[in-house]
Amino acid sequence: MIALTVMIHIAGIIGLIAYLKARGLRIVGRRNYIVMTRVLVVTTLGIFLVHTIEIWIWAALYFLLGEFETMERSLYFSTVTFTTLGYGDITLPERWQLLSSLEAVNGIILFGVSTAFVFGVIRKLFEAVDIIRSEPGHL
Repeated sequence: MIALTVMIHIAGIIGLIAYLKARGLRIVGRRNYIVMTRVLVVTTLGIFLVHTIEIWIWAALYFLLGEFETMERSLYFSTVTFTTLGYGDITLPERWQLLSSLEAVNGIILFGVSTAFVFGVIRKLFEAVDIIRSEPGHL
């Protein structure tokens, strides 16, 4: 399950990179901040979508294992576990507790990867603005 979510995560990031490159967004003139905002919104929503898919996959596993009567309960548990929020209002039986711990570790690592990716996008945006400002004729 961890390998599957990591592959989905990497595929999602590669997809976002391809999308942003294909759009060929140019950061010029007074529209800099509009374009930068659009890039960050697309990046954030894309990452959010990838995490949502991963949470649903974990939820489906718990549901298929018969640990929850409804998919809604399974999804709630998976979300709380993946985000490491861990309310503790719902727990798994002892035989599956290690599985939920692995989901939490999986989630925190993938959130770290996402954070690094978003900061990389932000760095690229600031580099683009600095290049424009350093060109002759730009203030």
